[in-house]
Amino acid sequence: MGTFTILLGGDLVRTPRLDRQIEGSRVIAADAGIGHARMLGLVPELWVGDFDSVPANLPDDLAAVPRKIFPAEKDMTDGELAVAEALARGATSLVLAGAFGGKRADHAFLHQALSLRLAEAGTTVLLTSGAQEGVPILPGRAKFDYADGTLFSVLGLSELAGLTVTGAKWPLDRVEVAFGSSLTISNEVKGRLGIALERGRALLLAHPYPLPES
Repeated sequence: MGTFTILLGGDLVRTPRLDRQIEGSRVIAADAGIGHARMLGLVPELWVGDFDSVPANLPDDLAAVPRKIFPAEKDMTDGELAVAEALARGATSLVLAGAFGGKRADHAFLHQALSLRLAEAGTTVLLTSGAQEGVPILPGRAKFDYADGTLFSVLGLSELAGLTVTGAKWPLDRVEVAFGSSLTISNEVKGRLGIALERGRALLLAHPYPLPES
């Protein structure tokens, strides 16, 4: 598999789990996302965007990363442009690092929607802030490796049919979940978390490294 890490401009903390997830991957930075590279010990192979949010005082190795410059008035975000570059270079798996938080809530929501579109096209996607992770949930079955006690939610992005959750404090068995329902918010892992879905789209949001203020 060709795994690419896309450095986005949202909040990001370095954790051992994140280090494992990006180990050996190729790296592309989206505009301000280059600011995470030093913390992670990475030098991207490409830096894309309109370069309106370039961090100050970049070290020489990061300032020298090859750039692909786009006009500020464009029809794709810098993050989506970076994803497109990764796919053009053979990516089959993406880690969207810095996909949550930051100054632009619209970009965070876009990353979640984009992850579902990518998953439907067959690309494996993980959204992460280091502390929080998002994984697209489509019809089928999936297992996850979160430790007991990990807080998680299944955020329905449509009506859900036949949702089954096992390995959780509050399991579910083939339930229907209305769009906008809070039924699947704030559960806890208890055993080996498994999720099955018969129809609909959702995003698993898990907190393997809860921050002190959360």
